[in-house]
Amino acid sequence: RGLAPVQAYLHIPDIIKVAKENNVDAVHPGYGFLSERADFAQACQDAGVRFIGPSPEVVRKMGDKVEARAIAIAAGVPVVPGTDAPITSLHEAHEFSNTYGFPIIFKAAYGGGGRGMRVVHSYEELEENYNRAYSEALAAFGNGALFVEKFIEKPRHIEVQILGDQYGNILHLYERDCSIQRRHQKVVEIAPAAHLDPQLRTKLTSDSVKLAKQVKARGLRGWSLTWT
Repeated sequence: RGLAPVQAYLHIPDIIKVAKENNVDAVHPGYGFLSERADFAQACQDAGVRFIGPSPEVVRKMGDKVEARAIAIAAGVPVVPGTDAPITSLHEAHEFSNTYGFPIIFKAAYGGGGRGMRVVHSYEELEENYNRAYSEALAAFGNGALFVEKFIEKPRHIEVQILGDQYGNILHLYERDCSIQRRHQKVVEIAPAAHLDPQLRTKLTSDSVKLAKQVKARGLRGWSLTWT
């Protein structure tokens, strides 16, 4: 179609067309990009092609990072300070910075995978990073909406693997340490996480199960958690 690689990969109608023309039973979306697009999961479902991943509803809820924060709070899982909705202007980022101080981080409201994320350490850096985060989010997810969180410097990034079925049974498969990163993307994962207090491990895995139950998660999924 003459599209750039990222745009071609994100072009849902072509993927569905190829799947139907070749009698494809299921589509695995990989990681990042379309794996976090509820409209792709819905398009597969509508076309009678199994989407190997969460239901469109779960992808929609957890893909909306602002709603995901609200779901975590409702489940009793602690979150860092952040905006309750996507920001609509740079002025809102200024106000958030005045309240919580620097550093802060712009995050794509409707996607993840390290894209659309920019850390800001001062007022002078706000506008440039706001514009860059918006452009990255728009290119990767088709929506440039951003929200703001307080940035936690040098935390440990722990992920907990969750397994759920269609009957509401949820269990965890323990944790892995993903703290070694480049551009907010994991470089290596270490399992189990070393030097993790047993009580903290229990807390992290328990919170992950609570969050999964809150959204009725199905299939294999990982929750990312940070602590200092």
